[in-house]
Amino acid sequence: MKLVVVSAGLSVPSSTRLLADRLAAAVGRHTPADIEVVELRDLAVEIAHAFTNGFAGKRLAAAQEAVAAADGLIVVTPVFSASYSGLFKSFFDVLDKDALAGKPVLIGATGGTARHSLVLDHALRPLFAYLRAVVVPTGVYAASEDWGAEGLPERVERAAGELAALMTGLSTGPGRQPAGPRRGATEETGRTGTAGFEVVPFADRLARLGA
Repeated sequence: MKLVVVSAGLSVPSSTRLLADRLAAAVGRHTPADIEVVELRDLAVEIAHAFTNGFAGKRLAAAQEAVAAADGLIVVTPVFSASYSGLFKSFFDVLDKDALAGKPVLIGATGGTARHSLVLDHALRPLFAYLRAVVVPTGVYAASEDWGAEGLPERVERAAGELAALMTGLSTGPGRQPAGPRRGATEETGRTGTAGFEVVPFADRLARLGA
């Protein structure tokens, strides 16, 4: 399988890249995967040109193809003005609109204070939901004080395990049977008599309104 890591860190060394590398290593401990890192800092000029002329340069096109072909993604951005960075957003703006459809994605972010941790749920998660990606339940935010402290390694491992499970299809793998009909349900009507309640299909209600 192929795991692609998108890092929007700007400095060298970068805490954003450090978090991305830790997440990728953790996924690798859960499932074997070929890891490719896309450093957006190196693609900034080509991303800007793609906006102005509509064409992706050679390196940007390679990054776009890698993301589209990945079995799973790790995306990590620094927090700027309480949201993801402009460079981070711009890269996903120049992707094909269907590139992330159904693709498992682990979201991460770094910042100077823990007060920015809500960026995961208020900015990153809605963005990738709009792009029709499958975002793992656990996002990982690392503030300056988190490095070397308790909690971060556990969050990294939990998120990595969730991404690995989606990548390998454990939820629908061999030995798992699809859920059967609920007790009391009938195949003919889809209604159930459990506890004396009757479930009326929505289409039936609409038909009655039009009568």
